[in-house]
Parts: sequence; structure tokens; C-alpha cells
Amino acid sequence: MGNMGHQASGTRGRDEHPPAAQDGSRLMSSRYGGAAGRDGYAAVDVCYLRSGGARAAMIIAGGADFAHVLAERTACVPEVAPYRPGQFFLRELPPLRAVLATAGTLRLVVIDGYVDQDPAGRAGLGAHIHDEYAVPVIGVAKTFFRTATHAVPVLRGNSGRPLFVTAAGIPLRQAAAIVADMAGPHRLPDALRRADALARGTGPQP
Repeated sequence: MGNMGHQASGTRGRDEHPPAAQDGSRLMSSRYGGAAGRDGYAAVDVCYLRSGGARAAMIIAGGADFAHVLAERTACVPEVAPYRPGQFFLRELPPLRAVLATAGTLRLVVIDGYVDQDPAGRAGLGAHIHDEYAVPVIGVAKTFFRTATHAVPVLRGNSGRPLFVTAAGIPLRQAAAIVADMAGPHRLPDALRRADALARGTGPQP
């Protein structure tokens, strides 16, 4: 996707240090305990590691506002596919699969990026998650993508810059209302901020 790949997927080309150890094909850690993913709501993000792998992070909450966090989880994969224009999801999906495998049943997944990239439904990362897991997905993008003219702008906090919301498996206006109501005073909801920090390896780890 060239530049489109970075904007439409929502996961920047972040390059961070790997975790201290990796056990087999993936390393997983969790906070707050076990079966919190049952009928939960997840916010996810991915960071690419200097080792060539990637770390995915997931915040699980008891409601769509993410006001009550039930669990935080991370998973690492030792390598990801090379970047291919138009197929950025090939890099994102393996680490996300690793962390989503720990989630149990989910009612909603929120990603940092686009679900679809144009009004005709050209699939972005979120559409692939929706197709694979049969769960509603909301995309929350910080940057407007030129073909995503269907995305609903949402203002949060005191920011004058909107977020751009897309969705699959849930009406777009309802998805926008959910994003507007997600916990946190900032432009980006707290759940996505925390998922970003966990994926980067900054802040307290699960």
C-alpha cells in the first residue's frame, strides 16, 4: 500500500526493542488474570520489533466504553511478513491472531486504523479481523485517508482534530457514538493509548 499501507492499517512502522525472552514461536503475558475475555470488548495494537518480529497488545474491558478494564495481554511473534503495498494486513494479522487467541469470546474489537479504505468496502485490517473472527470491528484512525470518504469524523476531549471511524458488523453511526463515549479525556481513547504503550513496551507491562 505504500504510504496508504501505513495510514490505512493504523499501525505505524514502529521499531522497538524485542522483549527480554521469547519462548517458542510466541511470547505471551497477561495482567489481571484468566477468563476475562468472555463476552468482553477488546482494543488492540501492534508494534514491530528490531528483531524482525512484532508485539501485539490487547486491552479487554467489560463494556464498550472501556471504563472497566478486565485484562491486559501481549503476544510476540518472532517474524512478520515483509511489507507489500496493498497487503499491509499480512504483517498485522499474525501478531494480532496470537494475542486474540487468548481472549475467549469477544463482542467487539477496536483497532487503531481503518476497517475499510473506501465506500466500496476495499478491505483494510479491520475487515480482515471481522471476516476471520465474525466479531464487530471498529476502526479508529488518527489520520484521514484520502479514499475513506465514508469514515465518520469524531471529536473527543478538547481536541479540534477528529478521529476517523469505520466499522464492520455494526452500523457506522453506532460505531462513531461508541468511540465518542469511550473512556478517557484525550483525543485517542484510553484503551487505544494503553494498547499502544503495551505494544511498544513502554509503561507498566502485564
